[in-house]
Amino acid sequence: MVPEDRSDGPGAGEESARLQAAGTVRKGCDLSTDSLHGRLQSRRARIHQQIDRELRMRTGAENLYRATSNARVRETVALELSDVNSSLQLLKEELAGLDSSGDTGQPESEGVTAPMIPLGLKETKPLDWAPPLKELICRHFGEDGASYEAEIRELEDLRQATRTPSRSKAGLELLTAYYNQLCFLEARFVTPARSLGLLFHWYDSLTGLPAQQRALAFEKGSVLFNIGALHTQIGARQNRSCPEGIGRAVEAFQRAAGAFSLLRENFSHAPSPDMSPASLSMLEQLMRAQAQECVFEGLLLQAPRAAHDCLAQLRLAQEAAQQVAAEYRLVHRTMAQPPVRGYAPFPWITLVHVKAEHFHALAHYHAALGLCDGASVAESELPVLEKVFLSSAEARGPALPQEREERSKLGKAHLRRALLGQEAALQLHAVCRALRREDLLQAVLAQALQRSLAKYSELDLEDDFHEATEAPDIQPKTQQRPEGRTPSFSRVKVADIFHRLGPLSVFSAKNHWRLVGPVHLSRGEGGFGFTLRGDSPVLIAAVVPGGRAAEAGLKEGDYIVSVNGQPCRWWKHAEVVAQLKGVGDEGVSLQVVTLLPAAELPVSGDRRPALGGLLRSQKECGQETPVPSRGSPRPRPLLGWNRKANRGKTGRRLSPAPQP
Repeated sequence: MVPEDRSDGPGAGEESARLQAAGTVRKGCDLSTDSLHGRLQSRRARIHQQIDRELRMRTGAENLYRATSNARVRETVALELSDVNSSLQLLKEELAGLDSSGDTGQPESEGVTAPMIPLGLKETKPLDWAPPLKELICRHFGEDGASYEAEIRELEDLRQATRTPSRSKAGLELLTAYYNQLCFLEARFVTPARSLGLLFHWYDSLTGLPAQQRALAFEKGSVLFNIGALHTQIGARQNRSCPEGIGRAVEAFQRAAGAFSLLRENFSHAPSPDMSPASLSMLEQLMRAQAQECVFEGLLLQAPRAAHDCLAQLRLAQEAAQQVAAEYRLVHRTMAQPPVRGYAPFPWITLVHVKAEHFHALAHYHAALGLCDGASVAESELPVLEKVFLSSAEARGPALPQEREERSKLGKAHLRRALLGQEAALQLHAVCRALRREDLLQAVLAQALQRSLAKYSELDLEDDFHEATEAPDIQPKTQQRPEGRTPSFSRVKVADIFHRLGPLSVFSAKNHWRLVGPVHLSRGEGGFGFTLRGDSPVLIAAVVPGGRAAEAGLKEGDYIVSVNGQPCRWWKHAEVVAQLKGVGDEGVSLQVVTLLPAAELPVSGDRRPALGGLLRSQKECGQETPVPSRGSPRPRPLLGWNRKANRGKTGRRLSPAPQP
């Protein structure tokens, strides 16, 4: 989204808008060093800095190893490289431990629910916007860059606040507000042939390795990545023991999947592994799987009311097998293959594998409950129930037995498969040291195993000489498949920090213009001799041949930027017309800008330095510049990184200049 740069009108103060923006920063930023989040973010930043230092040491050692031919020096350097690589491995493992589950704290529920995988935010270094922005404002816009120190400081404060956003709606709004401001900056200051000249430095969220680019798109992509990561943290903290919390968690993971999908489709040439297409595709799959797990947990809340409903239990079995076990298996296959395998944290890979086995076992457990405890089903329902055990649409599974003894045998077979799967999940859990510290996960796995053992013991009390029954696979089917949802960028209304430079339709680095005037016009028999159209700025749509405007050198397509020394770049059509109607016999003084074609370069003496003359004329007249308030943004296609800026503006009205 690129918000609208229109103002509500002239003379509206900017102080209230600036204070409102500052309030948003305070509201969405968590600066408390005593909070768990603050401490974890500080630990992440420390690890990133240590990794950066070790990488510089390794680069220096490798250069020395290649440059020297002394055998003793090479042996010493080789030992140093071994130590540095060991330190890097330890730092990456420590970072992976923070990323596994502890980065967001425990969920807000008291029940026993499996932990989710949240994503840590990308860290960044402070950035000094002042030198390039002041230089560009002075060189291209012809204004004093020092007069925009307040705007630059506001931008820097906003960026600093986004480094520690709170895990809440306010934190998401803070990141979105900064993202929208970056859209403004890109539209106003960046061209395909020229960047801001700033070096944007970000650390990889998965590996902690530093990456840097001069493209503003890298800054936008990193912020969008953090929006998705913050959604994962919010979803992981929800209370999933109630329907409301499950609904919020599903939406958060859907928003995260949408953010990663949007980034994957629009960002290319990623300098860091976490923003590569393979990594973003893996994260998108992971978020959809976690959303599907929440959907299954929502169905489990209704399970006690349907404990003896065979059809309800078999539907739970299908839900556990579909988009939970099946999608976690898909995520695990993606994580286990290069290039993702090289940088995906090992606790993530193990947890995904554990959940795939766990939910596959749950599918057989609920199938056993439906077969063993469910009431007898009507004959008309048999075809529907038999499809639960079909491996494909064409294959036919075993007929669902009607006799209680036969159904119990089939139920015991499913319980055996459930027990095998739950034991496999516990064995995988024991392999990973980071997961062994997760008490909630161990409790969930142990609880599921105990339920299956208890049910199997209950059924095993009777003599059974037909233990060889083979449990068929369960056909996956889901009642709700969560899809990725794009984050709500349009809901966060922001105001262009550099709105004083003028409307983006004209006053941007993509355009070149010539400032004409002040031009003095007096009213003739036919008025001023031109027709006006559009808003902000008002366009001279037509010039009457031989009229006063034509004699003064005004041309069709000029934009009026000053009326009697008052800046009117943000004025509405009606406001300019009202000013001209009020002109007496003394006439009116106008300043206009003429947009130059792309191939035409302004020559010396033909083009004044943008709006510098306008500012000087105001100072000479002793007039203050009325600063318009910054209006609400309008939606534009998200991530318009390669979108060409509009060079013209069409208005809504066509009016002649006022008559005498």
